[in-house]
Amino acid sequence: MHGSRLSAAQWSPQTVRLAADPALRDWLEVVVPDLPGHGARSPEPFTLDRAVGAVAAAVEAEPSVERVVLAGHSLGGYVAATYAALFPRRLDGLVLIGSAAVPRGAGAAAYRAVAVLTERAGPDRMTRVNDRVLGRLYPSDLVEPVVAGGYWFAPTRAAWRDVMARCGPHQLRDVTCPVLVAGGRYDQLMLDASRYARRAPHGRVVRIPGAGHFAGFDRPDEVTALLVEFVRGVADGTLHGS
Repeated sequence: MHGSRLSAAQWSPQTVRLAADPALRDWLEVVVPDLPGHGARSPEPFTLDRAVGAVAAAVEAEPSVERVVLAGHSLGGYVAATYAALFPRRLDGLVLIGSAAVPRGAGAAAYRAVAVLTERAGPDRMTRVNDRVLGRLYPSDLVEPVVAGGYWFAPTRAAWRDVMARCGPHQLRDVTCPVLVAGGRYDQLMLDASRYARRAPHGRVVRIPGAGHFAGFDRPDEVTALLVEFVRGVADGTLHGS
């Protein structure tokens, strides 16, 4: 599940790498849905419940699949944790990337302020800013598919309002599958990673060296390898839940 303001195209650096590995094609199916208010689902208003519904639709789309590992980045990670809290025995693995800060206090206030400023700036100005920032930070072949997926600013305030009202480490207390709390070493949304991992019965923390909040862009190979390693561990039973 992708993060705020982006779409499923955010995962392009990973999906391209996964598709290029023939050894994965026989046993790994990758599904990258859009959240409400984003991408193909932009006409739908965002609520956390609608977002959980998008996850449920993706998870239940292939009932014959033996195991399900759910991964989310930033907003998508909070959505993924909310799904896991509601269906704590449905998943075989949960990966939260850059979504392990308790959404309260000064940090939450800063995000509310950013949402307000984003609305005041308007989508055209914010699009130019995002294009400029991504273009300066990352190679064009890495971010062009992401940029092509568009930016979706309208849901930002509603999305983070719901996250701040409902999300936190408590959501992981009954999740029985292995939980990987991952993120860049310099990611501000990893501030409470240890709290999240401790709350999950089978949680652990991995920090990605040299990466910030957008670890999938900063270290695309490392993030892809981390996901594959986790999925393999779930598939072969070396990572155990209960």
